[in-house]
Amino acid sequence: MTLDDALVEALAEDYENAPLSATDRAMLDYVEKVTLDATRVTPSDHERLRAVGFDDRGILQITLLASWFNYINRVADALGVGR
Repeated sequence: MTLDDALVEALAEDYENAPLSATDRAMLDYVEKVTLDATRVTPSDHERLRAVGFDDRGILQITLLASWFNYINRVADALGVGR
């Protein structure tokens, strides 16, 4: 996948309607769920990721990266970084 300007714009506007592969869509759906309310993640979410090709290591990496970005953004927001 290349990040051309049209794809970046589509992702920023509404990723659910962006032209993504099933793998990328499943990953982004999972990341959105982790971001909005990680307590709602269930084994079926992990099974969906496995169904599109992610193994346990990949699922762990996605989870860690999404969680880290959520954490660091909250820290930056709380400290007023960028204001």
